[in-house]
Amino acid sequence: MKYDTKFLTRTALLLAVTLMLQYLKMPQLITGSLVNAMLLIAAGTVGVFSGITIGLLTPLIALLVGILKFPPMVPFIMAGNALYVWLYSSQKNAVIGVLLAAVAKYAWLSISVIYILKWFGVRVPPPVVQAFTLPQLFTALLGGAIGVTLIFLLQRSFAKAKEM
Repeated sequence: MKYDTKFLTRTALLLAVTLMLQYLKMPQLITGSLVNAMLLIAAGTVGVFSGITIGLLTPLIALLVGILKFPPMVPFIMAGNALYVWLYSSQKNAVIGVLLAAVAKYAWLSISVIYILKWFGVRVPPPVVQAFTLPQLFTALLGGAIGVTLIFLLQRSFAKAKEM
């Protein structure tokens, strides 16, 4: 993958759309699913590094603008997003990729919020624990389904455009 102007422009555009979705402040199931979909769309249409870049930037920006209210989770969300994109992209079969990535992201975030933060002496409020456990599996799976569907449709559209 070349990291040129086209790559940067597409990644920036997808990042902007992802941030816009976060700003809408919809329920977690909707926002989380759409953000996860955008991560996979970036990876599937621009490249793995694009998806990972967006996955690393969105939690940090969400914290800086006040969307994310629990700063200790930021590095764990960043790592979870990167893991999600990387595992999805490492699989030839999109369905297996989504399933593997979703379970891994859910497991990572659950372990992080339940155990790792406590090892560091961080008191995690129960609503934060609730938000970063089972709902993460649902948003990763739903986002994966949305993302894979849109990637398929976009690739078909791109292929038709090239034929013309």
